[in-house]
Amino acid sequence: MIEIDGAEGEGGGQVLRSSLALAMWTGQPFRIRRIRANRRKPGLLRQHLTGVRAAATLCGAEVSGDTIRSEALTFRPGPVKPGAYRFEVGTAGSANLVLQTVLPPLLVACGPSELVITGGTHNPSSPPTHFLQRTFVPLLGRMGAQVELTLPRWGFFPAGGGEIRAKVTPVPQLQPLELAERGRLGRTTAVAVLANLKRVIGNRELKAVGEALSLTRRDLELVEVDSDGPGNVVLITCEAEHVTQVFSGFGRRGVPAARVAEQAAAEARAWQESGVPVGPHLADQLMIPLVMAGSGSYLTGALTEHATTNAAVIERFTGRALALRELQEGQVRVSLTAA
Repeated sequence: MIEIDGAEGEGGGQVLRSSLALAMWTGQPFRIRRIRANRRKPGLLRQHLTGVRAAATLCGAEVSGDTIRSEALTFRPGPVKPGAYRFEVGTAGSANLVLQTVLPPLLVACGPSELVITGGTHNPSSPPTHFLQRTFVPLLGRMGAQVELTLPRWGFFPAGGGEIRAKVTPVPQLQPLELAERGRLGRTTAVAVLANLKRVIGNRELKAVGEALSLTRRDLELVEVDSDGPGNVVLITCEAEHVTQVFSGFGRRGVPAARVAEQAAAEARAWQESGVPVGPHLADQLMIPLVMAGSGSYLTGALTEHATTNAAVIERFTGRALALRELQEGQVRVSLTAA
């Protein structure tokens, strides 16, 4: 039984999600205590509980402690069974994070799977669906596994009501990923998405992004979507020769539209100027696929606490340590050599 301290490192939901994914992939049981101890509301919230129960459903796990606000959990996995599944968060909690919990073992399962997950699709506290579609999923394809991710319905905080669908075509073994260079920068585009809000908000955001990143009118688009409640997100897509990165800013009550856009633009510009292919959020999410492949490497910027915590959890389950080598200030090479 692997013992996990949920207060380790960043002390949030990432520790639990990675533990569940790794337990399903390796077949090893674990016990976690002090779940999300560093958060304002510790313990399992609805999206975390949905992730636990989704993982348990996929592998027929024996679970104890799977209740709202529980701060301790025991998870004993069985064999992963691919198939058609539907999971409902029931709130605006992130459907994308539930997908990230169960996706790794399905990438190497014995057959294809189809997932429908309802909840929040564009939340400030998690990567939006578009990030997974345009940034993460294409790299999984480069590693051999094919994931088709669609967004039938948008879901914003606090109403939720969104839906994502994933079709997973697995491979027996993921192939190593080598991503040391970004290559030539390509086109950068920005979309302001509005649900049940005035168009003037999106226009202000696009004006701010255009000025911050020197974009032309053809690079800017305003889109209105159906959703259960009001919502707003600015999505900036930066294309490069070997990778595409998505940066987002979420509208919030009391925050001027221009500031929302400027913050997202600042993140995009920082990545463009860094010269590295892998942004901070992607650096975290690529770690488990890299270990599943058995070897590989990528170049990123300074690692977030999410990423270093993820690396520590991976070592607990696999006995393999990711090498995190700072090449120069602001550039880190994440690598794993073949066993």
